Amino acid sequence: MQALKNSISVFIFSCFIFSLHAQNSFKFDFGNSKCADGYTKVTADTKFSYQTGYGFDQGSVVQSIERKGKNYLTNDFITSAKPFYFSVKLPEGNYDVKLFLGDVEGTSATTVRAECRRLFFENSKTKKGEIVTKTFTVHVKDSIIRDKKGNAVSKVRLKPREFSYLHWDNLLTIEFNDTAAKVCGIEITPNTKATTIFLAGNSTVVDQDREPWAAWGQMFPDFFDAENICIANYAESGETLKAFKGERRLEKVWSMIKPGDYLFIEFAHNDQKPGGSHLDPFTTYKQTLKEWIAEARKRNVTPVLVTSMNRRSFDSANHIINTLEDFPEAMRQTGKEENVAVIDLNAMSKILYEAWGPELSLKAFVHYPANTFPNQPTELKDNTHFSPYGAYELARCIVQSIKEQNLPFAKFLRKDIAAFNPAKPDAFEKFYWPQSSFVSSTKPDGN
Repeated sequence: MQALKNSISVFIFSCFIFSLHAQNSFKFDFGNSKCADGYTKVTADTKFSYQTGYGFDQGSVVQSIERKGKNYLTNDFITSAKPFYFSVKLPEGNYDVKLFLGDVEGTSATTVRAECRRLFFENSKTKKGEIVTKTFTVHVKDSIIRDKKGNAVSKVRLKPREFSYLHWDNLLTIEFNDTAAKVCGIEITPNTKATTIFLAGNSTVVDQDREPWAAWGQMFPDFFDAENICIANYAESGETLKAFKGERRLEKVWSMIKPGDYLFIEFAHNDQKPGGSHLDPFTTYKQTLKEWIAEARKRNVTPVLVTSMNRRSFDSANHIINTLEDFPEAMRQTGKEENVAVIDLNAMSKILYEAWGPELSLKAFVHYPANTFPNQPTELKDNTHFSPYGAYELARCIVQSIKEQNLPFAKFLRKDIAAFNPAKPDAFEKFYWPQSSFVSSTKPDGN
């Protein structure tokens, strides 16, 4: 009889989980005390498994704190002294994530990133006894390419390093960070109405998965209001226009993009190099850009061109040397010829770098003494790839250009985003970035 009861319980639980997956909506109550009605209880011991489809992930060690109160959702919370990660198995698509943060008897401070360190908000503080809700909209993807009926027809050719990424795995992984992250609950709901901005680019755009590396694409979501805009970053380190198409990354984008969406295109650093992926700026590079533009317009998708930022290369007068040759100009010409908006990050980055100068600009790039990070015996010295601070400042350049050109989605930028002048960058000392758990001294592909 007991065995039968156990079987029935397992069956009911399995049906419950299946129902949750079927509708792709979740409501989680974090903490060990009684569960709020309509929510699924997540305790400190709830480890992620594919059987349940949710739980704490990436070796997170968390604790539950219980408080007095009649609101079962907010009278307990999960916290940790270190960054902690919560994963949910989801089909690819866009999702609104609503977080209940705070402590009915204390204060809190929370920074939230998702997938590969994709920033959504930083240092959200609550006063003693205060509970706040914060919502962000996130893109979840896998590497399977499907037709309109959902049938698998192909697959993105991933690089070996990408198999450890948190953004190709059909899981939404949320990172909770900061000095006192306290999470009472989470609600996850599919969002089919948001305009999606797809990013195609290289290591200067990608969601870099490990400290201390970063790129502007992973900072970009932080500047938009939730629910209306979703950033889908398909960039990858070392990519060129030819490789992005050859590895079926462009095909994957076309399979996901919908009318009314946007496609940002930023390539040059690797396209200029000799080899099978090389393009000539004023012929094959422009031609390829125009092919992508035409394909986007056939799908009622709006293309936006982004000229590549400069490398950190100063001359004796502390002016930036153009190491990208004619590629930025070729993209500018393509924008004019095709009547496509151009975000001239190349020009803005020159102003930005020269405002920093040779010494201060080191803070914006991956320049760190030996032993700054675990298992880093030698100095890191990279004049192409950015620290989180540098990536954030470049994202601010992008956002400022969007404002100045009054691009249609500018209305969805956060209202509290101040104007940005690249000639007067934010002070490094005021930049706030609690480090994630994942660290590597291995340089990303590309240069």
